[in-house]
Amino acid sequence: MTVTDINSLDFSKTYSYADYLKWQFEERLELLKGKIFKMSPAPNLSHQRTSMRLTLKFGNYFYGKKCQLFHAPFDVRLPDSQKKTGDKDVFTVVQPDLCVVCDESKLDERGCIGSPDLVVEILSPGNTNKEMSNKFRLYEEAGVREYWLVEPNDRIILIYYLKDGQYIGLKPFTDEEEATSVIFPELKVPVAELFYT
Repeated sequence: MTVTDINSLDFSKTYSYADYLKWQFEERLELLKGKIFKMSPAPNLSHQRTSMRLTLKFGNYFYGKKCQLFHAPFDVRLPDSQKKTGDKDVFTVVQPDLCVVCDESKLDERGCIGSPDLVVEILSPGNTNKEMSNKFRLYEEAGVREYWLVEPNDRIILIYYLKDGQYIGLKPFTDEEEATSVIFPELKVPVAELFYT
């Protein structure tokens, strides 16, 4: 049954991707282990500028390569414990600001099923806790190989890469530096170029 009013959802319940597909309202949501999280309202100006600049940098790097770049809104479905038997088995649906997928078999018309190779989340007032705590653990558990947290207010980029199932953090990249991907070593982003006004 189609749901057209977000207020008719029970936020204490656990939902699957099959449920998510029936929601037809304007508000954007993510499912983290079956629990509903409202996404921030339209991103602020700083977030939009940073997102566009990152998209251009990443887009130029990945142009013509096997790995593909996608930007929000783009559903990434993370099945529980690697079982891929259907929409009812997926309890996590996120919309990262940017993600890179190298395995084309993970892509379908609805987005990505399984872990992207690289995920970028841009922090905004109101989403910092979700990105830095909840999503950090989700992406780590799901096997996302590299996770970037971009903080426009502090003008830093934090990069984590997966090693033996756990994220290892690099030192923060600041204005005077180039943020360099661990899994794509030729992908370099001059931090100052992201945050100029």
